[in-house]
Amino acid sequence: MKTNKPISRRYFIAGTGIFLAGYALNLKGSVVNADEPIIDIHQHTDYAGRSQDKMLAHQRMMGVTTTILLPAGRSLNYGSTHYGLSNGLQVKAGGNEICYQYARDHAPEMLFGACEVPDFPGAIPEIEKYLKLGAKMIGELKFNVDCDSAEMQKIYQLAQEYDVPVLMHWQYNMYNRGFERFHKMLEKYPKVNFLGHSQTFWANIDKDHPDQNVLYPRGKVNPGGLTDRLMSDYPNMFGDISGGSGLSSLTRDEDHARAFLTKHQDKLLYGSDCDDAAGHGPACQGAGTIAAIKKLSASKEIERKILYFNAKKMFRL
Repeated sequence: MKTNKPISRRYFIAGTGIFLAGYALNLKGSVVNADEPIIDIHQHTDYAGRSQDKMLAHQRMMGVTTTILLPAGRSLNYGSTHYGLSNGLQVKAGGNEICYQYARDHAPEMLFGACEVPDFPGAIPEIEKYLKLGAKMIGELKFNVDCDSAEMQKIYQLAQEYDVPVLMHWQYNMYNRGFERFHKMLEKYPKVNFLGHSQTFWANIDKDHPDQNVLYPRGKVNPGGLTDRLMSDYPNMFGDISGGSGLSSLTRDEDHARAFLTKHQDKLLYGSDCDDAAGHGPACQGAGTIAAIKKLSASKEIERKILYFNAKKMFRL
């Protein structure tokens, strides 16, 4: 799946040409660059109370040209939602219908995913409903369940049937339990592309990370951690560089980050997962992640893969 061939001028123009007409608009306050489009695979409606208008302005200010909105499952008083604590993905995120309607009204700038609480009896029909409506992935799966449970495997089987990726939030003792066993799912569902995200996923780029309770480790990284091995050994394991954990994985050890981005240049995709309203400045983690990717990519080709081409290929955009 990895290629070291440079991106040809013809390929680049073909990949970006569709954006030239649509984004050469004089959007007030926008820094969208149609010549270098960015796909953000991880954003939410109603994020921590942020309005949709502010979310849209935030995306444009960051320079994002295509956004995938990831819905929450329904609000339930289940153990899998920590008895309501984790409803709305624990950030008040909107659900399937909100994301679908907003994406439909703002196409092609906005796309959408599909999600549901895995052990809700109607989970599979609910997710399938939105896949039939055009959802680009299943996720964000952020629930207090074992990653290899029967309920989760039904979701993986659905993803395989519809040929869509699955995005999972990994957080030790909180969400998607059993990260150390997940290689078995990668082996069992080799046709499903899995996107790893959040604290436990990014903490485990480091081989020297013995205490899984530490969610935001600092300092130098010793290559060869579980995340690094999964991405190296399994063609269907990808990384979603989003959230504070994704940004921290780049900034904690810049020398390691340069090597990591080069090694996994075909397996990494940019996401913001940012609830900021401005879209710029030190408080905007999403903009900071874009800046870090640009700074730490060893070549323009690697930068463009992570910010655009890898997502374009995965989601067939």
